[in-house]
Amino acid sequence: MRFLLLVLPVLILTLCSAGTFQLTKKDVRRATDMMLKLHVEHKEFSPLMARRSIKLYLEQFDPDKIYFTAREALPFNDLKEERLRALVTNYLKDDLSEYANLNQAIQGAIARARILRAQIAAQLIQSEEPFSLPKMMSYTDFAKNETELKERIKVHLAYLVNRERYYSSGHVWDKEQRRQTLELWERRFHRIEDPYLITDKMAEHFLVLHTLKAIAKSLDAHTSYYSPEEAHDMRASLEKQFEGIGIILREGIEGVAIVGLVKGGPAERSGRILVGDVIMAIDGKSVAGLSYEEILRRLQEVSRGQIQLDLKRAKMNELVKVALAKEKILMQEDRLTYSAEPFADGIIGKLVLSSFYESGDGSSCEKDIREALRQLKKQGNLLGVVLDMRENSGGFLSQAVKVASLFLSSGIVVISKYSQGETHYLRNLDIHSYYNGPLVVLTSRASASAAEIVAQALQDYGTALVVGDERTYGKGTIQYQTVTDPSASCFFKVTVGRYYTVSGRTTQIDGVLADINIPSHYSNINIGERFLAYPLKSDRVPSVYTDPLSDIEQKNHAWFQQNYIPHLQKKISVWTRMIPTLKTNTEECLSKNKDFTLFMKVLDEQKSKETPFYPTPLQNWGSEDLQMHQAVRILKDMVYLRSLL
Repeated sequence: MRFLLLVLPVLILTLCSAGTFQLTKKDVRRATDMMLKLHVEHKEFSPLMARRSIKLYLEQFDPDKIYFTAREALPFNDLKEERLRALVTNYLKDDLSEYANLNQAIQGAIARARILRAQIAAQLIQSEEPFSLPKMMSYTDFAKNETELKERIKVHLAYLVNRERYYSSGHVWDKEQRRQTLELWERRFHRIEDPYLITDKMAEHFLVLHTLKAIAKSLDAHTSYYSPEEAHDMRASLEKQFEGIGIILREGIEGVAIVGLVKGGPAERSGRILVGDVIMAIDGKSVAGLSYEEILRRLQEVSRGQIQLDLKRAKMNELVKVALAKEKILMQEDRLTYSAEPFADGIIGKLVLSSFYESGDGSSCEKDIREALRQLKKQGNLLGVVLDMRENSGGFLSQAVKVASLFLSSGIVVISKYSQGETHYLRNLDIHSYYNGPLVVLTSRASASAAEIVAQALQDYGTALVVGDERTYGKGTIQYQTVTDPSASCFFKVTVGRYYTVSGRTTQIDGVLADINIPSHYSNINIGERFLAYPLKSDRVPSVYTDPLSDIEQKNHAWFQQNYIPHLQKKISVWTRMIPTLKTNTEECLSKNKDFTLFMKVLDEQKSKETPFYPTPLQNWGSEDLQMHQAVRILKDMVYLRSLL
């Protein structure tokens, strides 16, 4: 079983292929039963799940609330008991009539939205300056009436035009640019809407796919169902590798353009492809008239061997032909990075870990960290380490255990509890830690799941101090996934249990509390488990600093008593005793730091916004990483204070 600790959504770039995969109504019960069998709480399709799933079916189509009025949404958001019981009965008969009724209502909402968008687009094209909106509007309720709905659509379209203008800086922004931009976004709207409108043999497939996605989400915030194409993208994200030529694409008004090159990939190594190049042909066949998804599919369908691209280079107004071989590419930019900073008679090491990855070829973040520590020790006397997990949203549970174990001697790292109450202990059996000096774990509200396991485990044992936002994301659940299983017939991840660290505490809902609070860009943003729909509740289990060995077969107890128990990681207090002094020093330092004062002022002004902001030199506090700077300063204090003991 591959257990997964992942929280943030994966970018999906492809659609279902009718030629390779087609769902039927019977697949709803078959796939749901598989998830229910594994789920930590729900074991049958209940009226509660029925109510949630209908609501989620609507929300996954209209998350921005720009299609339905409140009156139209009410019958689906407030199902009466009789309809709920009928829905459950129909589910057992593979009858999806309630979901089909909602799908029909969605079709009507799409038809109206297309008419309204056409009217509004005509107005925006003629308008001289429809670009005054600073951000996307967010709505918690559906529009009261069609007049308000039309205004929401106008705001939405004006924002999208404004954003496209930002990306196209340098162009003359005339009526033709506005027309092309609105046509581009209309195509994007159609790609979202078309699966709900299909009436041919694929209509059942998309009804089932949308139903399964809604039912999966009704179990809890982290259970999900995926199409094969979505699973392919998620697998690449988890394993940090994929097969291709290493180009990152974006659809713009001039076509599908290359907006990035994967470090170390064939495209970057060739030196012949530039950011901004627009794809004109693939293997000699023009892409004119093809949708974004069709171009992606054509690139993916090319088997191992060469792909020839015809590229339009805008700045030089020329056509460039490039032949590249597809190969397995490691996503180096998403893997561990490290650096060193001189201090006293040695160095401070800075490790930046953005996810907990492992792949079938044996590469993993634990091996990368171990090698980084080895290389840092070669550079000089390693006096302290910062483990930066501010942008880390999770990954593989096994890697979380192995990474934490690098900084601990033997002992329990994670306790996992499953649906029938069975408890498993995940241990570090290696009695040697790879680093046991001053350690700071840098976190933010975006640090989640596996990152929280590592942060809290090291905090529990006292081997590290946690620095950053007041608390982390708050995901303390374990998912089993079929995404990386080559023999899987359907793809999902399902919540199978909760995890706890050696103290018996879970990170669920509350997250990991920082020992020293240094706000990040995320500190005023409402992100975290507590803000999700249907999160599981938090609880506790007894602490196990003294390993009970209750899940170890009796015949193996003698080995554990002799080789494992004597080397258990003891809870240490040398760093936690320093916290009052470190807090005082930090507060004094920050009060005198003009850059941080300005950062906090801007942060306070951003409280009402939905997304984090990122500093730029124009915002006048420089490009320095303020949180990392303070983490290193705290680490230096830890080194100094220990020298006084």
